[in-house]
Amino acid sequence: MSQTSDSLSQAATRRRKASGEPISVLTAYDYPTAKLLEEAGIDWLLVGDSLGMVVLGYPDTTHVTLAEMIHHTAAAARGTTRTPIIADLPFQSYTSPSQAVNSANALLKAGAHAVKLEGGIKMVPQISAITEAGIPIMGHIGMLPQSVLLEGGYKKKGRTPDDAQRLVNDAKAIESAGVFAMVLELVIPEASGQIRRAVQVPTIGIGSGLDCDGQVLVTSDLVGGFPWFTPKFVTPTANVGERIRDAAREFRESLKK
Repeated sequence: MSQTSDSLSQAATRRRKASGEPISVLTAYDYPTAKLLEEAGIDWLLVGDSLGMVVLGYPDTTHVTLAEMIHHTAAAARGTTRTPIIADLPFQSYTSPSQAVNSANALLKAGAHAVKLEGGIKMVPQISAITEAGIPIMGHIGMLPQSVLLEGGYKKKGRTPDDAQRLVNDAKAIESAGVFAMVLELVIPEASGQIRRAVQVPTIGIGSGLDCDGQVLVTSDLVGGFPWFTPKFVTPTANVGERIRDAAREFRESLKK
Protein backbone atom coordinates (compact mmCIF):
# COMPACT_ATOMS: atom_id res chain seq x y z
CA MET A 1 0.00 0.00 0.00
CA SER A 2 1.34 3.45 -0.92
CA GLN A 3 1.91 6.20 1.63
CA THR A 4 -1.10 8.05 0.21
CA SER A 5 -3.34 5.00 0.54
CA ASP A 6 -1.99 4.31 4.03
CA SER A 7 -3.24 7.77 5.09
CA LEU A 8 -6.74 6.41 4.41
CA SER A 9 -6.45 3.45 6.79
CA GLN A 10 -8.92 3.33 9.66
CA ALA A 11 -6.09 3.85 12.14
CA ALA A 12 -4.89 6.99 10.33
CA THR A 13 -8.32 8.52 9.88
CA ARG A 14 -9.30 7.79 13.48
CA ARG A 15 -6.22 9.71 14.57
CA ARG A 16 -7.24 12.55 12.25
CA LYS A 17 -10.74 12.61 13.77
CA ALA A 18 -9.31 12.61 17.29
CA SER A 19 -7.10 15.60 16.42
CA GLY A 20 -10.18 17.72 15.77
CA GLU A 21 -8.72 19.15 12.54
CA PRO A 22 -11.55 19.41 9.96
CA ILE A 23 -11.16 17.42 6.75
CA SER A 24 -11.74 19.27 3.47
CA VAL A 25 -13.03 17.31 0.48
CA LEU A 26 -13.90 18.61 -2.99
CA THR A 27 -14.80 16.88 -6.24
CA ALA A 28 -12.45 16.66 -9.20
CA TYR A 29 -13.31 15.07 -12.53
CA ASP A 30 -10.36 16.20 -14.67
CA TYR A 31 -6.64 16.98 -14.69
CA PRO A 32 -6.65 20.78 -14.22
CA THR A 33 -9.25 20.79 -11.44
CA ALA A 34 -7.43 18.08 -9.51
CA LYS A 35 -4.13 19.92 -9.92
CA LEU A 36 -5.61 23.22 -8.74
CA LEU A 37 -7.29 21.63 -5.72
CA GLU A 38 -4.07 19.89 -4.71
CA GLU A 39 -2.22 23.20 -4.98
CA ALA A 40 -4.91 24.71 -2.72
CA GLY A 41 -4.20 22.08 -0.07
CA ILE A 42 -7.54 20.23 -0.14
CA ASP A 43 -7.21 17.09 2.00
CA TRP A 44 -9.04 14.53 -0.16
CA LEU A 45 -10.35 14.64 -3.73
CA LEU A 46 -13.54 12.83 -4.68
CA VAL A 47 -14.15 11.71 -8.24
CA GLY A 48 -17.87 11.67 -7.58
CA ASP A 49 -20.60 10.23 -9.74
CA SER A 50 -22.08 13.72 -9.47
CA LEU A 51 -20.08 14.20 -12.68
CA GLY A 52 -23.13 12.66 -14.33
CA MET A 53 -25.07 15.89 -13.86
CA VAL A 54 -22.41 18.62 -13.83
CA VAL A 55 -20.15 17.23 -16.57
CA LEU A 56 -22.06 14.69 -18.65
CA GLY A 57 -25.54 16.24 -18.63
CA TYR A 58 -27.42 13.27 -17.18
CA PRO A 59 -30.55 13.90 -15.08
CA ASP A 60 -29.14 11.99 -12.09
CA THR A 61 -26.26 9.74 -11.04
CA THR A 62 -27.93 6.47 -12.01
CA HIS A 63 -26.84 6.87 -15.64
CA VAL A 64 -23.10 7.01 -14.86
CA THR A 65 -21.17 3.92 -15.95
CA LEU A 66 -18.06 2.31 -14.52
CA ALA A 67 -16.24 3.07 -17.77
CA GLU A 68 -17.02 6.77 -17.34
CA MET A 69 -15.82 6.69 -13.73
CA ILE A 70 -12.58 5.02 -14.82
CA HIS A 71 -12.06 7.67 -17.52
CA HIS A 72 -12.52 10.61 -15.13
CA THR A 73 -10.60 8.99 -12.28
CA ALA A 74 -7.60 8.54 -14.56
CA ALA A 75 -7.80 12.18 -15.66
CA ALA A 76 -7.93 13.46 -12.07
CA ALA A 77 -5.12 11.15 -11.00
CA ARG A 78 -2.83 12.65 -13.64
CA GLY A 79 -3.22 16.03 -11.92
CA THR A 80 -2.07 14.97 -8.46
CA THR A 81 1.08 13.66 -6.81
CA ARG A 82 0.19 13.47 -3.11
CA THR A 83 -3.54 14.08 -2.51
CA PRO A 84 -5.65 10.96 -1.89
CA ILE A 85 -8.21 10.34 -4.63
CA ILE A 86 -11.46 8.61 -3.73
CA ALA A 87 -13.61 7.37 -6.62
CA ASP A 88 -17.31 6.59 -6.48
CA LEU A 89 -18.50 3.12 -7.36
CA PRO A 90 -21.34 3.95 -9.76
CA PHE A 91 -24.88 2.62 -9.78
CA GLN A 92 -25.15 -1.16 -10.21
CA SER A 93 -21.38 -1.69 -10.12
CA TYR A 94 -21.44 -3.31 -6.65
CA THR A 95 -24.57 -5.46 -6.56
CA SER A 96 -22.56 -8.38 -5.12
CA PRO A 97 -19.34 -8.60 -3.08
CA SER A 98 -17.38 -10.05 -6.00
CA GLN A 99 -18.61 -7.39 -8.41
CA ALA A 100 -17.81 -4.71 -5.84
CA VAL A 101 -14.21 -5.92 -5.54
CA ASN A 102 -13.79 -6.11 -9.32
CA SER A 103 -15.19 -2.60 -9.79
CA ALA A 104 -13.04 -1.22 -6.98
CA ASN A 105 -9.92 -2.78 -8.48
CA ALA A 106 -10.72 -1.18 -11.83
CA LEU A 107 -10.89 2.26 -10.22
CA LEU A 108 -7.63 1.67 -8.36
CA LYS A 109 -5.93 0.72 -11.62
CA ALA A 110 -7.17 4.03 -13.04
CA GLY A 111 -5.40 5.93 -10.25
CA ALA A 112 -7.78 6.04 -7.28
CA HIS A 113 -6.40 5.40 -3.81
CA ALA A 114 -9.82 4.45 -2.39
CA VAL A 115 -13.44 3.96 -3.42
CA LYS A 116 -16.82 5.01 -2.04
CA LEU A 117 -20.19 3.28 -2.14
CA GLU A 118 -23.67 4.17 -0.93
CA GLY A 119 -25.65 2.32 1.69
CA GLY A 120 -25.67 1.12 5.28
CA ILE A 121 -26.23 -2.28 6.85
CA LYS A 122 -27.30 -3.85 3.55
CA MET A 123 -23.91 -3.00 2.04
CA VAL A 124 -21.82 -4.62 4.79
CA PRO A 125 -20.98 -7.72 2.67
CA GLN A 126 -19.67 -5.53 -0.17
CA ILE A 127 -17.74 -3.24 2.20
CA SER A 128 -16.21 -6.22 4.00
CA ALA A 129 -15.16 -7.81 0.70
CA ILE A 130 -13.50 -4.61 -0.51
CA THR A 131 -11.75 -4.17 2.84
CA GLU A 132 -10.53 -7.78 2.82
CA ALA A 133 -9.13 -7.14 -0.66
CA GLY A 134 -6.93 -4.45 0.85
CA ILE A 135 -8.76 -1.53 -0.76
CA PRO A 136 -9.60 1.52 1.41
CA ILE A 137 -13.31 2.29 1.27
CA MET A 138 -15.45 5.25 2.29
CA GLY A 139 -19.11 4.84 3.20
CA HIS A 140 -22.07 7.05 2.32
CA ILE A 141 -25.30 7.15 4.32
CA GLY A 142 -28.25 9.48 4.64
CA MET A 143 -29.69 10.59 1.33
CA LEU A 144 -28.39 8.24 -1.35
CA PRO A 145 -28.33 9.87 -4.81
CA GLN A 146 -28.23 6.50 -6.55
CA SER A 147 -31.60 5.70 -4.91
CA VAL A 148 -33.26 8.95 -5.96
CA LEU A 149 -35.59 7.23 -8.43
CA LEU A 150 -36.81 4.83 -5.75
CA GLU A 151 -37.27 7.56 -3.16
CA GLY A 152 -38.85 10.07 -5.51
CA GLY A 153 -36.45 12.93 -4.86
CA TYR A 154 -33.70 14.27 -2.62
CA LYS A 155 -35.11 14.19 0.90
CA LYS A 156 -33.63 15.09 4.29
CA LYS A 157 -32.82 12.15 6.55
CA GLY A 158 -32.89 11.65 10.31
CA ARG A 159 -35.99 13.73 10.97
CA THR A 160 -37.53 11.31 13.49
CA PRO A 161 -35.86 9.53 16.44
CA ASP A 162 -36.36 6.18 14.71
CA ASP A 163 -34.87 7.44 11.45
CA ALA A 164 -31.89 8.94 13.30
CA GLN A 165 -31.31 5.66 15.14
CA ARG A 166 -31.40 3.74 11.86
CA LEU A 167 -28.67 6.03 10.55
CA VAL A 168 -26.61 5.47 13.70
CA ASN A 169 -27.02 1.72 13.25
CA ASP A 170 -25.94 2.03 9.61
CA ALA A 171 -22.90 4.08 10.61
CA LYS A 172 -21.78 1.60 13.25
CA ALA A 173 -22.27 -1.33 10.87
CA ILE A 174 -20.22 0.10 8.03
CA GLU A 175 -17.52 1.25 10.46
CA SER A 176 -17.25 -2.33 11.74
CA ALA A 177 -17.08 -3.53 8.13
CA GLY A 178 -14.02 -1.36 7.55
CA VAL A 179 -14.83 2.09 6.13
CA PHE A 180 -12.16 4.70 6.88
CA ALA A 181 -14.73 7.54 6.81
CA MET A 182 -18.33 8.12 5.80
CA VAL A 183 -20.24 10.81 3.94
CA LEU A 184 -23.44 12.03 5.60
CA GLU A 185 -25.66 13.55 2.92
CA LEU A 186 -28.73 15.68 3.68
CA VAL A 187 -28.90 14.46 7.28
CA ILE A 188 -30.47 16.90 9.73
CA PRO A 189 -27.76 18.46 11.96
CA GLU A 190 -29.00 16.89 15.18
CA ALA A 191 -28.75 13.41 13.68
CA SER A 192 -25.35 14.21 12.12
CA GLY A 193 -23.98 15.04 15.55
CA GLN A 194 -25.44 11.85 16.95
CA ILE A 195 -23.73 9.83 14.23
CA ARG A 196 -20.41 11.64 14.64
CA ARG A 197 -20.34 10.83 18.35
CA ALA A 198 -21.30 7.19 17.73
CA VAL A 199 -18.35 6.29 15.48
CA GLN A 200 -14.58 6.65 15.66
CA VAL A 201 -13.98 7.28 11.96
CA PRO A 202 -14.53 10.73 10.41
CA THR A 203 -17.94 11.84 9.21
CA ILE A 204 -17.89 14.08 6.14
CA GLY A 205 -21.02 16.17 5.76
CA ILE A 206 -22.75 17.54 2.71
CA GLY A 207 -25.89 19.51 3.46
CA SER A 208 -25.83 17.96 6.94
CA GLY A 209 -24.79 20.85 9.17
CA LEU A 210 -21.45 21.59 10.78
CA ASP A 211 -21.42 18.88 13.46
CA CYS A 212 -19.28 16.62 11.28
CA ASP A 213 -15.55 15.93 11.13
CA GLY A 214 -15.26 17.44 7.66
CA GLN A 215 -17.22 18.73 4.69
CA VAL A 216 -17.45 17.79 1.02
CA LEU A 217 -18.84 19.88 -1.82
CA VAL A 218 -19.18 19.54 -5.55
CA THR A 219 -16.52 21.97 -6.78
CA SER A 220 -18.73 23.46 -9.49
CA ASP A 221 -21.30 24.30 -6.78
CA LEU A 222 -18.61 26.00 -4.71
CA VAL A 223 -17.28 28.16 -7.55
CA GLY A 224 -20.51 28.81 -9.46
CA GLY A 225 -19.40 26.69 -12.38
CA PHE A 226 -22.84 25.13 -12.93
CA PRO A 227 -25.09 28.22 -12.76
CA TRP A 228 -28.31 26.46 -13.76
CA PHE A 229 -28.68 24.85 -10.32
CA THR A 230 -27.13 25.49 -6.91
CA PRO A 231 -28.07 23.39 -3.86
CA LYS A 232 -29.73 25.34 -1.06
CA PHE A 233 -26.94 24.47 1.37
CA VAL A 234 -24.20 25.97 -0.85
CA THR A 235 -23.11 29.61 -0.99
CA PRO A 236 -20.86 29.93 -4.06
CA THR A 237 -17.60 31.76 -3.42
CA ALA A 238 -17.02 32.58 -7.09
CA ASN A 239 -19.00 33.01 -10.31
CA VAL A 240 -17.03 30.96 -12.80
CA GLY A 241 -20.01 30.22 -15.05
CA GLU A 242 -20.78 33.90 -15.62
CA ARG A 243 -17.10 34.69 -16.19
CA ILE A 244 -16.98 32.03 -18.95
CA ARG A 245 -20.05 33.61 -20.56
CA ASP A 246 -18.45 37.06 -20.32
CA ALA A 247 -15.17 35.86 -21.79
CA ALA A 248 -16.99 34.19 -24.69
CA ARG A 249 -19.02 37.37 -25.37
CA GLU A 250 -15.86 39.47 -25.26
CA PHE A 251 -14.17 37.10 -27.72
CA ARG A 252 -17.17 37.22 -30.06
CA GLU A 253 -17.29 41.02 -29.96
CA SER A 254 -13.55 41.34 -30.47
CA LEU A 255 -13.88 39.69 -33.87
CA LYS A 256 -16.23 42.47 -35.02
CA LYS A 257 -13.68 45.24 -34.51
